[in-house]
Amino acid sequence: MSLTDRQEGLLVAVALTAFSVHYEIADPELDEQAWQLAANRLVEYDTGPAEAVDTLEIGER
Repeated sequence: MSLTDRQEGLLVAVALTAFSVHYEIADPELDEQAWQLAANRLVEYDTGPAEAVDTLEIGER
Protein backbone atom coordinates (compact mmCIF):
# COMPACT_ATOMS: atom_id res chain seq x y z
CA MET A 1 0.00 0.00 0.00
CA SER A 2 1.42 3.33 -1.03
CA LEU A 3 0.83 6.17 1.41
CA THR A 4 -0.10 9.70 0.41
CA ASP A 5 1.94 12.57 1.84
CA ARG A 6 -0.95 13.34 4.20
CA GLN A 7 -1.20 9.74 5.41
CA GLU A 8 2.55 9.61 5.92
CA GLY A 9 2.51 12.87 7.88
CA LEU A 10 -0.33 11.66 10.07
CA LEU A 11 1.41 8.35 10.66
CA VAL A 12 4.47 10.26 11.83
CA ALA A 13 2.23 12.26 14.21
CA VAL A 14 0.81 9.03 15.65
CA ALA A 15 4.30 7.56 16.07
CA LEU A 16 5.57 10.73 17.77
CA THR A 17 2.59 10.67 20.13
CA ALA A 18 3.28 7.05 21.06
CA PHE A 19 6.95 7.89 21.58
CA SER A 20 5.95 10.81 23.78
CA VAL A 21 3.78 8.61 25.98
CA HIS A 22 6.55 6.04 26.45
CA TYR A 23 9.17 8.65 27.42
CA GLU A 24 6.91 10.85 29.54
CA ILE A 25 8.54 9.89 32.83
CA ALA A 26 12.02 8.88 31.65
CA ASP A 27 12.76 12.13 29.83
CA PRO A 28 10.16 14.90 30.19
CA GLU A 29 12.05 17.24 27.86
CA LEU A 30 12.19 14.66 25.08
CA ASP A 31 8.53 13.86 25.74
CA GLU A 32 7.59 17.53 25.27
CA GLN A 33 9.57 17.81 22.04
CA ALA A 34 7.94 14.69 20.56
CA TRP A 35 4.50 15.90 21.63
CA GLN A 36 5.07 19.31 20.03
CA LEU A 37 6.29 17.76 16.77
CA ALA A 38 3.18 15.55 16.67
CA ALA A 39 0.93 18.55 17.30
CA ASN A 40 2.69 20.50 14.55
CA ARG A 41 2.01 17.67 12.08
CA LEU A 42 -1.68 17.67 12.96
CA VAL A 43 -1.86 21.44 12.54
CA GLU A 44 0.01 21.19 9.23
CA TYR A 45 -2.66 18.84 7.89
CA ASP A 46 -5.52 20.64 9.69
CA THR A 47 -6.47 17.36 11.32
CA GLY A 48 -7.49 16.36 14.82
CA PRO A 49 -6.54 13.08 16.49
CA ALA A 50 -9.84 11.33 15.70
CA GLU A 51 -9.68 12.33 12.02
CA ALA A 52 -6.07 11.11 11.85
CA VAL A 53 -7.18 7.70 13.11
CA ASP A 54 -10.01 7.63 10.56
CA THR A 55 -7.72 8.72 7.72
CA LEU A 56 -5.17 6.03 8.56
CA GLU A 57 -7.91 3.45 9.13
CA ILE A 58 -6.32 2.43 12.41
CA GLY A 59 -8.21 -0.32 14.18
CA GLU A 60 -10.44 -1.20 11.23
CA ARG A 61 -10.46 -4.60 9.62
